[in-house]
Amino acid sequence: MSSPLSDMEIKTLVGTLRAALPKGQEAFPLHEPEFRGREWEYVKSCLDDGWVSSVGAFVDRFEQDLADKCGVKHAIATVNGTAALHAALMAIGVVANDEVFVPALTFVATANAVAHAGAVAHFVDCDTQRLGVDVPKLAEYLEEIAIRDGEGPHGPIYRNRNTGRVLRAVMPMHVFGVPMDIQPLVDLATQYGMVIVEDAAEALGSTYRRQPVGSFGAASALSFNGNKIITTGGGGAVLTNSEELAKRVRHLCTTAKRAHPWLYEHDCIGYNYRMPNINAALGCAQLEQLDTRIKLKKKLAGVYEKALEGFPGVQVLRAPDDSSSNHWLNAIVLRPGTSSEQRDQVLLALNEAGLSCRPVWNLMHTLPMFADNPRMDLSCAEGMAMRIINMPSSSYLAEVAHDA
Repeated sequence: MSSPLSDMEIKTLVGTLRAALPKGQEAFPLHEPEFRGREWEYVKSCLDDGWVSSVGAFVDRFEQDLADKCGVKHAIATVNGTAALHAALMAIGVVANDEVFVPALTFVATANAVAHAGAVAHFVDCDTQRLGVDVPKLAEYLEEIAIRDGEGPHGPIYRNRNTGRVLRAVMPMHVFGVPMDIQPLVDLATQYGMVIVEDAAEALGSTYRRQPVGSFGAASALSFNGNKIITTGGGGAVLTNSEELAKRVRHLCTTAKRAHPWLYEHDCIGYNYRMPNINAALGCAQLEQLDTRIKLKKKLAGVYEKALEGFPGVQVLRAPDDSSSNHWLNAIVLRPGTSSEQRDQVLLALNEAGLSCRPVWNLMHTLPMFADNPRMDLSCAEGMAMRIINMPSSSYLAEVAHDA
């Protein structure tokens, strides 16, 4: 087991990272929204025209622009990323008491969406390189717990031999914008008759084998919260290549209201999940800046990497050569064997120096509402959670950052 960073090493680390960031700025938030395009113009047009609610030209435009950017046929804008995940799960046919494989190392929205659908999140481990689902380990686990129970309309049906529940879907997450190794997961899910819904909330603009993430599953979800790479204030989107799924998602997100000039006819339980036009206007302006923003964030990641060259026991998380990250949040990874107390010492020193850094989220199985959920061995996720620290990652920092 490696030794933790000493007090002197922590001091040197803080000084090194602080020196790499712009001079004259006292505090560095983790990730700030940036409005440097046509946001005022587009939002004002909504106010001038009176189209501020859930219909309007900017909703249609934002959805088409997203679909084009993400390499899919359909995008449905929603009120937030959690709503997008929930709607996608409902649309693919997840029902009460199904099991959905979810990373233990993810934001709580991933697991919450499964619970909202009445299903059960089954937690799986991550790898150390990408922080995504450890596919080989999951394959071994499925050999142990999955039993075949006939054929369904879309392939074989498997159940969990320990719980009897149908293994319905897998919801991988692209952590901090780093694409997981998703093609092997697609192959594994197909083998077991499971549907993939990608949680691409953090990964708009990231690619895997030159293909945009969010285009590999039956459906996927994006988030445009205020801290994301682009923002609509609050918002999300469902992506899919299936016209049938797109129609189903759109229907569910619009209170399941059937089209009629004046009657209020609803044919199933629906949700008021559609994104308002005024938010979509903000999104259109933000999306126009995405490519430039990714270039700046990539430059900032390079600044961090250069600053930490040769620093013992600390490395910058980076995407493998087959992938391209949007660098939503830069992360440093401390030495193996680091404890939460040792990590928190580093966090305290960084925050006292004005760098608003944070650890990764509490692992899902450690939260009280998910403590009894089924899970595989999570030793890698548990170890990585002690080692990860997110760094200030706003794209404007790259414009004035200093090479260490």
